[in-house]
Formats: sequence, C-alpha cells, structure tokens
Amino acid sequence: MLDEISHHEGTALSDGERSFTYRELIMAVEEISVQLRTSGAKTIGIAMDNSPLWGVLDLAILNARLVCVPLPGFFSPAQLSHVIRDAGIDTVLTDRPEFFRELLGGMGQLVERRHFFGNYAEIRCIGASSKAPSGTAKITYTSGTTGNPKGVCLDILSMEQVAKSLLDASCASSGDRYLSVLPLSTLLENIGALYVSLLAGAACYLPPLDQVGLGGAAKLDPAKMARAFERFRASCAILTPQLLGGLVALEQPLPDLRFLAVGGAPVSMRLLERAVELGFPVFEGYGLSECASVVSLNTKASHKIGSVGKPLPHVNLKFAEDGEILVKGALMLGYCRGDAANRNEYWPTGDTGYLDGEGFLHLTGRKKNIFITSFGRNVAPEWVERELTVHPAILQAAVFGEGRPWNVAVIVPRDPARVEDAVGQANEILPDYARIGKWLVSDTPFLIDNGQMTSNGRLRRDAIWPLYRERIEALYGGKL
Repeated sequence: MLDEISHHEGTALSDGERSFTYRELIMAVEEISVQLRTSGAKTIGIAMDNSPLWGVLDLAILNARLVCVPLPGFFSPAQLSHVIRDAGIDTVLTDRPEFFRELLGGMGQLVERRHFFGNYAEIRCIGASSKAPSGTAKITYTSGTTGNPKGVCLDILSMEQVAKSLLDASCASSGDRYLSVLPLSTLLENIGALYVSLLAGAACYLPPLDQVGLGGAAKLDPAKMARAFERFRASCAILTPQLLGGLVALEQPLPDLRFLAVGGAPVSMRLLERAVELGFPVFEGYGLSECASVVSLNTKASHKIGSVGKPLPHVNLKFAEDGEILVKGALMLGYCRGDAANRNEYWPTGDTGYLDGEGFLHLTGRKKNIFITSFGRNVAPEWVERELTVHPAILQAAVFGEGRPWNVAVIVPRDPARVEDAVGQANEILPDYARIGKWLVSDTPFLIDNGQMTSNGRLRRDAIWPLYRERIEALYGGKL
C-alpha cells in the first residue's frame, strides 16, 4: 500500500494535536517495519485507543509482512486471553502495558517489555506460535453471538480489493476529511476509514474515542460526537445505526458532511428518512468479516433507501433456496486454527435477502433468528426491532414470538413515558402477524460489556432470552 500512497501530499493522519504528513507517515512506517522484522516478532496484536499511531503501527506490520491482530478494547479479559492464544500472538503493542503484563502473566506467559517508538509499549510473549493459514496478513476477531471470538484470516489482496471498491463507490478524494468514530480494531473502520482515506490522499482524523462521544463498550454522547464532526469539519464517516440515531435525535445539521456510511446492523427505513430530512448524506451498506467487510453499498449515483445498495464491483452474489445470501469475492483464507476456506465457492452469510429488479440488495433478517408464529407466519425480529427503535423513546429492543400468536418486545427505553406510543406507531406500520402484543422494560441496556450485544451491534438473543424468559411467558398468561 505504501507505493500507492507515496505520491500524496498534505496531512495523512491526525488527532488534532499529533499529525503525520504522507511523507512522515511513510518514513515512520518504514522505520518501524525494520524494527519489527529485526525484533523476531511474527504475530502482533495492537491494543490501543484510536490515534494516528494506531494507523502507523497497522501499516508497519503489514509492510513488514507480519501478521496483525487488532485487539478490541471492548473485549473482556477472558476474550482477550482466548484471542492471544488462538492467534498465537507473540508481541502486543499497547497503550495499556500494565494491564497486558498482568493479563499475560495470569495466562502463564513469560513476558518481557520494551519501548522502541512513540508513546506505547511492546510486550513480548515467549513461546507463542501462530496457526493462521499461509498468506495471512490480518486476523480480525468478532465477538459473534455464541462462544469464543472467531479469528477471520485475511490476506492483503482481499483487504485492498475491498478498499479500492469503496474508494470508487464513495467517490473519495484528496479533499475529504474523514473522521473515525468507531474503534479501529473493527475491520469495517480499519478498511473503510484508514485504508480508503489513505488511498484517496485524504486526511484521516483519529482522535481518542472519548473525544468523539464513545465511552466504554456502548455509551454514546451524541452532542459530543456532533461537536467532533464540527471541530474536524468532517466530510466522511462510518456510523452504526445507534450512532446515527443519536445524531438524528439532536436535529442538528452537519453541513460539511459529504458521505455518511451506515452499517454493522439493520437500519430502520424511517431512521434513514429522518436523517435525509435533516440533510445527512446517509448511505446504507452491508458486509461481513469473512468477506473482508463491505459487500454492498448505496452510493450517490445509485441509491435506494430501504436497500443496502448494489454489490461492489468485486462481489458476486447468489441466493440459496431459503433466501440465504451467498457471496463470492475477497473471501477470507479461513478461520484461525480452522480449515482453509475454498475461495472459489460462495460463502453462506447466514443473512437472508433478495435482489430487486434494479439490482439493489435487500436484507430480510438473520437466517437463524427467524421465528414462526403459531399462525405459521415467518418473522425476522430485526425487521420489527428496526421499526421500534426508530422512535426516539426506544433505545433498543429485542423481539420474541416463536410459536406464539403475537410478539413480545423487551425494550430499553430512552423516554419511558413515551414507549407505549412508540410501540403503537410501530404496530401501525407492521402487518398483524409482526406486531407487538405486549412489552416489558429491560433490566439493563444490551451491551457488549454484559454479553448481550456483539461488537458489530447485533443482539445476542441467546444471552437475552434466558434473562427474561419467565417474564415473557407470564405476559402470555399460559396462552399458546
């Protein structure tokens, strides 16, 4: 990638205080690449808050032809321990050295610590061994919905293929000012923010997450995020539906925005319409880690609200008999310590959907989440939840109704006094078999911290259901 960005000028990476021009970036990457190669490191974890240095280290690891493993700050100690063992990480680059020394020590690892560049520590793990497929450049871990995080192994070619498709689809240029508001440890942000902006010759702003209104695993300060957009005069960003909902609720225009991609979880059509009314240039997309992030995206030239856009140029799609979306193009090499993927075959995404007559992809739900009511009607809970959470009174919702005549929602309220009205408005739009018959208020929000949400914003229904099962069944009053 360095050869492709070497001709760019001006600011490459910045947090508003520390900046790298493109020339400085390349010099720093090359310097650290040499140090990493001579250090004996092979599989390197990055455990840092967003910053320009994160981008430098990521590029240096790739340039040195070593394996990069982003370590999400929202992972629990148990999840981090699993990832370190699973990937065979032998070096951790971190701004939390004492935490990782204690974590690794608790794992029985023999560790040593060195400083060799910038404001971070290098912690070496003695005796680690990688089991990634040959050609792996990055292992990205997602918390998934059950069990330990799974390591998706990607090569440089797949990641660059997606980045270049996004570069063209978003019409990115050297005049853009990209603001990173999601953790760089997530693949979507890593590729869609860092790589795309650098290929375009744009300025990528990477302030600490607290400065853009994100705290902990899923705590949002929309006003702080809006101030960050204004401060950096951002023209581009990627948001999850929850972040978009927070900004929309402010009803505050952001006039510098040119392209606001939205993904990671299903988005309500009404939320998108409200965003457009406020002048937000929102473009919904769809992807998954096994396909190196983005598969389809709405664009300025080809846009249909309610769809997740047309497949990117490198992607081929087909559909199974049950509607499952099958994808080929920029596929992973395989899972860490698992069998290699057959990149000549189509990957089953687990999502259901269809292409309309104009070639736009529409999602209908997660294949394994669809339930059947007692009247024999199929319901994708994500569809109902989208209609509930578009109302400003509802922050989150989890819908259940397997084998029942009507559905129940577990609701995390933003404004408890208006939830009843919000449910009524959603029911007016939904067909009778998908409507909410009764609802209850959750004990806590659905968070990554409490195991009730995945890192990409999807609900962990297997974790939520046992907590509310008795109360849900009581609402049915024994009626089947």
